[in-house]
Amino acid sequence: MIKVVYEVVPHDGGWAYRLGGVYSEAFPTHAEALEAARIVADEQQVGGDSAEISWQDENGKWHEEYAEGGDRPETEVVDSQWKGRAAEASQGM
Repeated sequence: MIKVVYEVVPHDGGWAYRLGGVYSEAFPTHAEALEAARIVADEQQVGGDSAEISWQDENGKWHEEYAEGGDRPETEVVDSQWKGRAAEASQGM
């Protein structure tokens, strides 16, 4: 099963969530970006209709495949602000 990880990070003068190297829109607060990331992660869990899909890979080649509507990835939201505080706390021990 594929796992999709959204990471909440500082971005463009505010906060955003990131998947791979792609950022969401910037949010004014960390809490808003975290909530948006949680919503997007939850939406990934909703099954849909099976369908033929086409997608382009990083080399520009197009692929076609059958996507099973109930085949959903595992999702996780990683909070970079929390990770930073946890690392600081463990160093202070």
